[in-house]
Amino acid sequence: MNRYTIVNDKFIPAAEASVLITDLALQRGYGIFDFFKTLDGQFKFLEDHLDRFYHSAAAMHLPVAQTREALKALLCALQEKNNIPNSGIRITLTGGYSPDGYTLASPNMIITQNPLVNPEFNVKGIKLMTYPHQRQLAQVKTLDYLMAIYLQPLIKQHGADDVLYHHNGFVKECPRSNFFIVTAHNEVVTSGKDVLRGVVRKQLLKMHNSELSITEREISLEDLKTCEEAFIASSTKNVLPVTTIDGHQIGNGNAGEITTLLAEKFKALVFNVDSLTL
Repeated sequence: MNRYTIVNDKFIPAAEASVLITDLALQRGYGIFDFFKTLDGQFKFLEDHLDRFYHSAAAMHLPVAQTREALKALLCALQEKNNIPNSGIRITLTGGYSPDGYTLASPNMIITQNPLVNPEFNVKGIKLMTYPHQRQLAQVKTLDYLMAIYLQPLIKQHGADDVLYHHNGFVKECPRSNFFIVTAHNEVVTSGKDVLRGVVRKQLLKMHNSELSITEREISLEDLKTCEEAFIASSTKNVLPVTTIDGHQIGNGNAGEITTLLAEKFKALVFNVDSLTL
């Protein structure tokens, strides 16, 4: 299959798509992106992802040449050309071709689409290790994953699956997902300060009601020792239980009751949410 990629409104075979080495994304790692899924030929939570994309672009002083509607039209055309019902789509906006390797230039926009390796919802738990770090510009989805990649050998050494950042004694997030705990009082908590406002996180916070308490507040490292459940959430991982943190077992070491409930609620939402049909 000859899959297509979009580079600045042009459809190019994916194997031939490229940008020049003078782009600030290569020179300085300067740029932003967003990632979302199509399931059964529908974009999921597209408006939320576009909100975040345009917010990130503005925060990083990167003008988007395309209007929101023009960008949607490009996405629809890409899906029609590639015909991948279950896919991951990434929009990257780079710093552009800088004349001196430092000054901002006109951004390049790159849109890629690839099949989802496993579109199913996974309830198998993961192990986390903690590490002191605070992401720069935490509410912007930048290209900066330096620390996350740098820590990969250490994560493997500790027998963990991913890292959980903390700063000044408070838990923040994982590199590619938001983090939640369930307290002994069955309160679901996620950090509300200096973290990326994840799209799945947003959907989960909407589930707060008289029977299910979901709040934003600081989570201390001590809270990790007493929580009954923990999980992460993102567009790629959905709602995924955390069974161990720094070798300490969370709850009974399996997906907890509330985590399982939220995973099922989110799964039902994903397959019933109003989406742009292609």
